[in-house]
Amino acid sequence: MEYSISEVSRKMNVSISTLRYYDNIGLFPNLKKDKSGNRLFDKDSIETLRVIQYMKKAGMKLEEIKEYINWCKEGDSTILKRLELFKKQKENVLKQMKQLEETLNLINFKKWYYTQALNDGTEINVKNIDLDKMPKNVQEEFKKCHLELK
Repeated sequence: MEYSISEVSRKMNVSISTLRYYDNIGLFPNLKKDKSGNRLFDKDSIETLRVIQYMKKAGMKLEEIKEYINWCKEGDSTILKRLELFKKQKENVLKQMKQLEETLNLINFKKWYYTQALNDGTEINVKNIDLDKMPKNVQEEFKKCHLELK
């Protein structure tokens, strides 16, 4: 089954101009066109788009993604390169997840902080509260995002 660019745009939540750009820079090497020159996406090109979307979320640049797609076109001789790329990307994603977890710790602490300040009608009490007076879960969030300077 083949899909038009507008169908893919709608289903995959990607603008038509982005899909055209990806095609123009060579990210869809096997994309078919109908007699009028309209792009037709099959399951392989949709899977390529899915990979592009995830790789971008992982922080890869389009030039790196294009290199990966070129490796795929080259065939079995590039399997090791592709494996190494995904090993590296896994490390990058795990690092991003750790950074996001640290950010979430701060957000959770600040959420408690401002809820407490709102309940008290002032920030003064919560600003000067001792760590051991905070709820246990908030203490943990505080410790995770307030590292001591040494």
